[in-house]
Amino acid sequence: MNFQFNTSAHNATSFQPTFFILVGIPGLEDSQRWVGIVFCLAYIIALIGNMTLVVVIPMFPSLHGPMFIFLMLLASNDILLGVSIVPKMLSIFFSGSRLILFDACLVQMFFLHSFSSIESGLLLAMAFDRYVAICKPLRYSSIVTSRLIVKIIIMLCVRPVVLIVPCLLLIKRFKLFKTNIISHSYCEHMAVVKLADADIRVNSAWGLLVAFTLVGNDLLFISLSYGRIFQAVYRLPSTEARLKAFNTCTPHICVFLSFYILACFSFLSHRYGKHIPSYIHIILSDLYLLVPPMINPLMYGMKTKLISEHVWKLLIKVKTCSWR
Repeated sequence: MNFQFNTSAHNATSFQPTFFILVGIPGLEDSQRWVGIVFCLAYIIALIGNMTLVVVIPMFPSLHGPMFIFLMLLASNDILLGVSIVPKMLSIFFSGSRLILFDACLVQMFFLHSFSSIESGLLLAMAFDRYVAICKPLRYSSIVTSRLIVKIIIMLCVRPVVLIVPCLLLIKRFKLFKTNIISHSYCEHMAVVKLADADIRVNSAWGLLVAFTLVGNDLLFISLSYGRIFQAVYRLPSTEARLKAFNTCTPHICVFLSFYILACFSFLSHRYGKHIPSYIHIILSDLYLLVPPMINPLMYGMKTKLISEHVWKLLIKVKTCSWR
């Protein structure tokens, strides 16, 4: 099927596009297939790891505690986040399928930003869980209850809808665009907004508000939680107890750092990174959505003894059944 790409932007004429063209990685068009191989391997590792957690955690009653419930939700969210962007991304890299319909672009934008928001919220919930477990162990079961977990889940699902839907409505109000070519691998909010032939200050301001409300608040409270945890750990009289507490927090901290460092770079470079080569910005923006889902199951699987034991039990069970 042959598509007619709209070239009105080259004639300095604005138009209302029915579709967008995703470039992929600007400046690396000839090498995108090799980048696609790396991204595909990362996605497969993330998919296998997260699906393992989603299967293993519900199977064993000893993994039904609040921390493991949050971990299962994180794994489920990572699977959905990958599904929302990676297939289209890989189709750009491998087959040059760059076209995406206008409404489909907005749908992708909603899901990728919603799942990123839920990921951030789950990291905050897990930091709170560790804070209560280490700083208030005697009150843990009375604070982190099933009712609280349900409330947290509802809040995490409602929060992105309330904040991200207005972003889409503000984009829909644009009648004219300077071009329909998005210099990105997916439909990122500001990458689309910058194409509009109109005043985008409201969109930019709302985007900043959403970022600071979601990631900013989560990052602040996560940092405060771990600050209090470290204070409590240093007060422990036994070196062994301190090491055990640090070991419990290590996977959380690694996941937390991998997510927020890449998230902050992606967010800030879109607004202030004019001197950063576009291909570096796009690759790191892609990694922001690929690396945390890949690291999460590896970190929790290796560093959480209970999970790794049950994964081995499941593998042995599957192997035994295959021999019969």
